[in-house]
Amino acid sequence: MPGSKAKSSGKVLTLPLTISDLNFEEDAKKILEHIRPNWKGTEINFEVFTDGITNKLMGCHAGNDRNDVVLVRINGIGSDIIINRDEEQLTFQCLSEANCAPPIYCVFDNGMAYGYFPGKTLDKQTVREPNIQKLIAEELVRLHSVRGPGGPVPSQFNHRVLTWLDAVPTHFKDPSIQEVFEKKIPTHQDLKTELKEITKALDALDMKSVFSHNDLLLKNIIYDDREGKIHFIDYEYAFYNYEAFDIGDHFAEYAGMVDVDYDLYPRKDEQLPWLRHYLETKAAREGRSPDSVQDRDVEILYIQTNKCACAAHFLWGVWSLIQAQHSIIDFDYVGYASTRFKEYFRRKEEFFTLDIGHI
Repeated sequence: MPGSKAKSSGKVLTLPLTISDLNFEEDAKKILEHIRPNWKGTEINFEVFTDGITNKLMGCHAGNDRNDVVLVRINGIGSDIIINRDEEQLTFQCLSEANCAPPIYCVFDNGMAYGYFPGKTLDKQTVREPNIQKLIAEELVRLHSVRGPGGPVPSQFNHRVLTWLDAVPTHFKDPSIQEVFEKKIPTHQDLKTELKEITKALDALDMKSVFSHNDLLLKNIIYDDREGKIHFIDYEYAFYNYEAFDIGDHFAEYAGMVDVDYDLYPRKDEQLPWLRHYLETKAAREGRSPDSVQDRDVEILYIQTNKCACAAHFLWGVWSLIQAQHSIIDFDYVGYASTRFKEYFRRKEEFFTLDIGHI
């Protein structure tokens, strides 16, 4: 916008600019003129990240200096149906102040620019390494101790998924997608019935509601081997949720997003040390002795976690149906929805019959 002026929204710079993914680099330079005015355009290097299935993301740095990387993100088309961008901005600011997220430099009409956590994203192998598992559990305890915007409040799981269900399309223009939708996806009414059953099962567990990431897939976890730290990224789905949801969702993501393999879901004997470390870390943070964590506490969290894993399958199945209608990213969203719902129903009886009363 020629002649447009930047303004500050709270602590965050707001730029009246729209970035095109067809002209990503040149448009990104307009953003960098405001937040990195000392960078010379000809010396800026760009790297497009292709792992995301919601937004489009590019890293920018001057010359060979990778100590100051700016990420410029274009919001996915139609993603505003699922994500409240104003809430996301508040979340980002809140978590940045708590050192759980990098700094946010500015927002623009269809995205934002923010800082970068160095390191490598996890994969199906590294996520199973004991030292990394401990770091993830510790970082999750830290995140769950943050007071999120407007909180604390009860779990918003049912409200969020119900809202998403109302946005699920009933028809797709592509005949091949429509065929899969009709053959492999439960009806809208069946999905609503399942959601009621899920919410009833989770509410019965009397779990604490904590500010949650809600999307701890492997590519949203960064391991910085130089510092020996784990960082979580991409907080656009963060909201108050059942404490065990992040854990169950994370375990479900051991299967990966490409060549999904749910045989990689951790067995009980693999989960228990992870869960114990989470509870011991939480105890220490709350001023209690880690030794106060009993076997029964771990067993209870195991039951809560695996029921939440079912809930996570359901949530991302619904999410994927909305993305199938609106996203321009090359990804088989309806096929992925089918995969998540299939795993939900496969595990439902096994996990929903777990009973805390028998511990």
